Amino acid sequence: MIDVDIGLPMDGRVVPVRGLDLRVDDAPHPLQLAHADAIAAHWRDEQAANPALYNGRLILQREMQVDNGFVRAVGHEASFACFLWWRKQTEQLGACHLFGYPVLVAGDGALVAIEMAPHTANAGQVYFAAGSLDPSDVIDGRCDLAGNMRREVLEETGLDLADAAADPVLYASYRPHKLTLLRVHRFAEPAESLVARIEHFAKTAAEQEIARAVAIRSADRSANRYSPAMLPILDWYFAAMP
Repeated sequence: MIDVDIGLPMDGRVVPVRGLDLRVDDAPHPLQLAHADAIAAHWRDEQAANPALYNGRLILQREMQVDNGFVRAVGHEASFACFLWWRKQTEQLGACHLFGYPVLVAGDGALVAIEMAPHTANAGQVYFAAGSLDPSDVIDGRCDLAGNMRREVLEETGLDLADAAADPVLYASYRPHKLTLLRVHRFAEPAESLVARIEHFAKTAAEQEIARAVAIRSADRSANRYSPAMLPILDWYFAAMP
């Protein structure tokens, strides 16, 4: 089924993308203004359960559409508290979340992901090193997706995407109100070496965001506690392998 408002399959199926225009409006996100009290109350509950949470800033999209493979979106700066509140809402109306996913491929063909540390908002989930677009990713009123991917991978794993061969094709995977933009990055090193490098980096990092690095060699969904965004990508990647 196609989401007619967005123009993409709703089941997460991975499809190629021709281009991006990720505009950022200077005004605060309308959702944050309209639901300030509910967001604040929810944040108090979240912090009581996990005092390590940090209420940083991110870019949360108000609207997005894909026209003939071209992604257009309008985002606003919002608090992490606003994002956490929004993603708990059943209908998730008033916003959509667009984020970059650098798919790390080792020299032996395995995928390399991370498991999030217990004190993080996504504790125990396994997914590619990534994070929401934030104000530091905005250049001249547009989101720099490639810069976001490189920054997030470097911060979380110590690996530099500049050392990998980037696939020329950008892909999208859409689930209602959530758009994953992914690009394959191929490292020459085998998975064992990349995992060791990431885990060494994690032990000495100022912020201990990850519990471990994970080498993925099949699309078996039960192998790890994967985030929902990972599942269609695993199916797509391993289906294409010889």
